[in-house]
Amino acid sequence: MDIITQGIAGAVLAQAGTSRKQGIATIVGFTTGLLPDADVLIRSADDPLLTLEFHRQFSHSLTFIPVGGLIAALLLWPFVRRYLKFSQLYVYTLLGYSAGGILDACTSFGTQLLWPFSDARTAWNLIAVIDPVLTLSLLILLIAGWRKHRRIYPIAAIGFTAIYLSLAYIQQQTGYAAQQQLARNRGHNIEQAVIKPTLGNIILWRSIYLHDDRYYVDAIRVGIGGDIQIYEGQSIARYKPGHNIHEHAKLSQQSKDVLRFSRLSGGYLVRHPEQHHVIGDIRYAMLPHSVSPLWGIRLHPHSPYSHAEEVTFRKNDAETRRAFLSMLAGKP
Repeated sequence: MDIITQGIAGAVLAQAGTSRKQGIATIVGFTTGLLPDADVLIRSADDPLLTLEFHRQFSHSLTFIPVGGLIAALLLWPFVRRYLKFSQLYVYTLLGYSAGGILDACTSFGTQLLWPFSDARTAWNLIAVIDPVLTLSLLILLIAGWRKHRRIYPIAAIGFTAIYLSLAYIQQQTGYAAQQQLARNRGHNIEQAVIKPTLGNIILWRSIYLHDDRYYVDAIRVGIGGDIQIYEGQSIARYKPGHNIHEHAKLSQQSKDVLRFSRLSGGYLVRHPEQHHVIGDIRYAMLPHSVSPLWGIRLHPHSPYSHAEEVTFRKNDAETRRAFLSMLAGKP
């Protein structure tokens, strides 16, 4: 999730853990909820993929929660020692830190929840990184709990989150059923598939499936009542690392970077349709039925022993916004 929602979620959990010191628990929980995303500070000017590899890694794992809570408590102790015992502070930081990994796993990038026992990235694809319905609902209930000093409000926020995620799951499964029917209508056999919510909602979904070494990308609108509307997109050839060795030496740094990027992308790689030397992650695009990836890496054939360059393609013009909003509203 976005960092603000992470902080709000941490504040909600900390606030729910006390019936008396709602104000200071809220502040501690919000501050601690931001701490897992400090992993973005792990970076290298020479290696753009280093940040992506460490983002949502150890700091977001379930096993790191007690450690992260302790680090937060030690950092905050000089500022709150007049108001809290250290044991009370640790309870609040422990609760505040625990929200980060779980919420991020509900999105699509992938979170190493089971690190260090597994480096698999968990991505439930239930909500987008930015979801204003969830964020504003949590914020309203958080403020109510702070002002009225009653635990019922943060508990209600936790209940609302559970209901909202359950609704998102139902929407997602309806989208999967529509995706399978669409593939059958085309005579395709699905070899690999994903359904992702688009930015800020759980109504319009990005559908991607693999058939005969091509990814087929469509937008699927799932109304709250279950009505389905398909916006058919295009298809694009799958990019297989190691099958294009002539582009860069087998043991070169860029060859290694392609394999690293493939792991980060869950194998959903394509060549950018307009830029031959850009390898993109087909899971993300500005429009849900587009085959032009939102981000990727650019290879430099003439310097194969340097790191690949990270690139993004965020074309957020009026035409793109109109097309997105039309699909979200169910219009042609």
